[in-house]
Amino acid sequence: MTLIDKMELDTFKNNQNKTIAFYLQDGVEVLDFAGPMEVFSYAGFKVFTVSKSKETISSQGVLNIIPDYAMVDAPKADILAFFGGNVSKTHQDIEVIDWVKKQDNVEYYFSVCTGAFILAEAGILKNKTATTFHSALDEFEKKYPKTMVVKDARYVDNGKVITTAGISAGIDGALHLVAKIQGFNNARKISYNIEYDKWTPGEGLLLTDNNPYSHYMEMKNLEDYSGTYEFENNGQVEIALNKRENSIYAILDGQKYPLFYLDQDVFVGVNGQQVSFQRNKKNIITGYRGSEGDSILYNKL
Repeated sequence: MTLIDKMELDTFKNNQNKTIAFYLQDGVEVLDFAGPMEVFSYAGFKVFTVSKSKETISSQGVLNIIPDYAMVDAPKADILAFFGGNVSKTHQDIEVIDWVKKQDNVEYYFSVCTGAFILAEAGILKNKTATTFHSALDEFEKKYPKTMVVKDARYVDNGKVITTAGISAGIDGALHLVAKIQGFNNARKISYNIEYDKWTPGEGLLLTDNNPYSHYMEMKNLEDYSGTYEFENNGQVEIALNKRENSIYAILDGQKYPLFYLDQDVFVGVNGQQVSFQRNKKNIITGYRGSEGDSILYNKL
């Protein structure tokens, strides 16, 4: 049983093998790229690293990285990603900026922290809206007056270009990009698997009609499902509302399990088990069935 509905499943299959190039420079921030790398890897994207050369680079002086490719032999990628940390030399390097400009058929550009300076220098943020690391916002605004700078957003989505604020905000932006490409339910699944329970879906600034959350954020009366229900082997399960996510969770033995919305009164759990809530003639939830066609009705207590 899939964790996503048919439309999202088709989208997921068509976009699972996206390639994404992480351009890394010496001094790059660890979490800037490591957080998004975790997200995109869970999404099934093929992630590879690129730098100006294949020489070992140091991330914050504690992590040594040998890039997969140098610019001269790097393959084409569907997504180009840039990150902060010692970025001044990089965005001032004509060879690097020329390489960025020459990349064709790029579906999405993605930056974390001061990686936005590289995109801006390449002209990709001209006449667009962007954000960057909080201590670099004023400098960015002065240096690139043709880019509108947002100072209070976790990320900014222009459609093809997504920029995020600093460090941990890159995880939010990466989950958002996965939601755009593979569907919101798959992004939620990844968020659960990496235990990033601080994600607030749709928290960034969306300047595009492609809003992967609109259907889910419009769901009303989720509190109808809240309560205690019978469970197998004479046990009990609690269904609780998460207002921040506009979603529901099953709580069993003190552990939370997200329920992914499929259709009216129909959800699916992380184990693939479908949950179909039942209503009476007064439209009140009275219980649920554990899977499609299951004859057992677990009552709401």
